[in-house]
Amino acid sequence: MFHLHRSLQYYLYPLPVDMRKSFYTLSGIVTLFMNQDIREGGVFIFINRRQNIMKILHMEYAGLVIYHKKLDSGRFKLPTYDDNTLSLSMHWNDLMMMVESVKLRKGKLKKRS
Repeated sequence: MFHLHRSLQYYLYPLPVDMRKSFYTLSGIVTLFMNQDIREGGVFIFINRRQNIMKILHMEYAGLVIYHKKLDSGRFKLPTYDDNTLSLSMHWNDLMMMVESVKLRKGKLKKRS
């Protein structure tokens, strides 16, 4: 069941993240770099360098949950932020704008064989 909603606090980690990372490594980024505690119920958003994969880490009733979204084409439209920021506080509407406002990439499509 999808347990994300308006009343939660959302945080974007604006630096690119290796999407092979999972629960414990992403939790380490939350603790060490974002200065947050995963157990306090915040929702933490991570994006890869190409901005086409998003992972959302959240502590729910019995443990950690990761939501993973990979775009077939385009990129997530990230909000503007200061280059020195390691944690960008967001709201539900900001997350929805990121997910729904996908920027299409310019370039040639490769033919599948």
